[in-house]
Amino acid sequence: MVSTAPTVADGASPPGVGSGPLRATPVSAEPGRVRAARVESALGDPADPANPYGYAALLAADRLAERFHGGEELLDSLGMPAEFVPVGLGGRLDSYEDLVAVMRPVFRRDVGLAMGYGMMSWMAASDVWLAGTEEQRAWLARLLLDGQKAAIAQHETAHSNDYVRSGVTARRTADGLLLNGVKPLINNLERARALVLFCRTGETAGSRSHSALLLRPDALPAPGAALLPRRVAVGLRGCRFAGIEFDGCPVPASALLGPEGTGVATALRSFQLSRTVIASCAVAAVDTVLRTAVMFEQSRSLPARAGHTADAVRASAATTGAFVNLLLYDSLAVFALRALHLLPEQTSVYSAALKYLLPKVLIETMYDLSTVLGSGIYTREGSLGIFQKHIRDVPVLSLGHAGTAACQATVIPQLPRLARTSWQAAQPPPDALFRPGTPVPPATAARLSLASGHEALTACLPLAADDITGTGPAERALAGYARALAAELAELRARVRGLERDARSGVRPAAGFALVDRYALLLAGAAVLGVWRQAGRAGDPFLAEASWAAAALHRLARRLGLKVADPPPQCAARIRHEVQLRYGAQLSYDLYTTPVSG
Repeated sequence: MVSTAPTVADGASPPGVGSGPLRATPVSAEPGRVRAARVESALGDPADPANPYGYAALLAADRLAERFHGGEELLDSLGMPAEFVPVGLGGRLDSYEDLVAVMRPVFRRDVGLAMGYGMMSWMAASDVWLAGTEEQRAWLARLLLDGQKAAIAQHETAHSNDYVRSGVTARRTADGLLLNGVKPLINNLERARALVLFCRTGETAGSRSHSALLLRPDALPAPGAALLPRRVAVGLRGCRFAGIEFDGCPVPASALLGPEGTGVATALRSFQLSRTVIASCAVAAVDTVLRTAVMFEQSRSLPARAGHTADAVRASAATTGAFVNLLLYDSLAVFALRALHLLPEQTSVYSAALKYLLPKVLIETMYDLSTVLGSGIYTREGSLGIFQKHIRDVPVLSLGHAGTAACQATVIPQLPRLARTSWQAAQPPPDALFRPGTPVPPATAARLSLASGHEALTACLPLAADDITGTGPAERALAGYARALAAELAELRARVRGLERDARSGVRPAAGFALVDRYALLLAGAAVLGVWRQAGRAGDPFLAEASWAAAALHRLARRLGLKVADPPPQCAARIRHEVQLRYGAQLSYDLYTTPVSG
């Protein structure tokens, strides 16, 4: 961290910020899906051992706990850093759904590459786009567009990653701020040219006790700041986690992101973006796990192995169920992404629910698929090797401030007001929220709310339950499941209102955790119904059928402990056919049905 560079520059920007104009960067007018297709094509066939961006190369880097350098160079050549910078600052970021579309091919290939190369920089930058001055935003935009990296220091490993119990303090001095304390785990710190640091700036408890700073790590003076040794994690082995220790390190007051004491508010707004985007990107990694399981299943389903009928049935059920889980989860992901543009006041609930379901749906799905591979799960090379890598990497995405308890804690205080004003009373959300890939208006950060007390998605449940008119077995089953979920929503509302009356101060956490679990599942069910209803207008023949939606709602009902009948057998048969069709046609297992390599 030692540098001869000055520790403070004129103005309100980090050390080393120049006063020149923002570097001109060509901004692509291409839709996100076109840019995403270019990334997918450039990554090439992952199973080709001669492909420098394939599984052989990335698994070799993973075994050495090194970055996937070839993949990073490819993304550089594609101009990927521009995806993390808003259009108004010279980049391409104008739609969070487009950002996810462009990053899903990278997550599909290597979660570590996706996180280490770009998403950590984007997470740090999101705080600057939300709260930074014009000069801070312009400086960071220049830095990212030049291919440099940013890091964010929030995690508090000594306090279960509770970022509001910061181990770093910033004390006011006549010349600025004096930093003391340790941040032990920061991804990309060793090469970061910008660091967003959360620290305690107040002595009293409460939301005004923390602030965020924008620093330039290589300009921090020694011995006030010292880099701690790298730590290799079980997941994301190629990412470089290191720590930083401050001992009376001076930084200028101009490093503050927003007014002093606004760090928690900035973080809570930023979490709505990062939770939604990262959780949505995770679908792509599980897509690869499912694809690998289908490949393995097909390789064992030869006539010579006819004696393994029971194994074949179990494998078929696992891959079919995994596909349903992906569609179920992606329905809420699409809604939450588009809500950032169309209903930003409500996204604190949707983002938390989506990230809360990541381990419950996606990670559980990966472990279910591991039964298909059997001992093959221990393979660390070739096409099967990526299965084990994703099983190690994806769970890391659900840790820290985005972990299960943190997401539940975001929703619990909002439950009483939601029960009073929204559930079964709100107007249904616009149809556009359920139409993946269609245009959305620019996102407005100022509209992000910490807790609006309203959400429209659950209004879909009672309306859909009364409006499913098909007469086929799948439609009748879907209508029955929708009615069961609508009744469960009414029961949830009654329980929340009852707890509120008993406690007189809102829902207590002990009871609230279980309620949030049920609420998140109901949100997912409402999203499934919304996507299914709109799919017919979009011309997708499979998504317009009731089979997948009925299977998805049946899974949710069983998770909720509801006694419902199994779906008609033709539902599983139709879904199974789609699994095989998409595998053969090399199409993604999400709502977008995009071409994939290999």
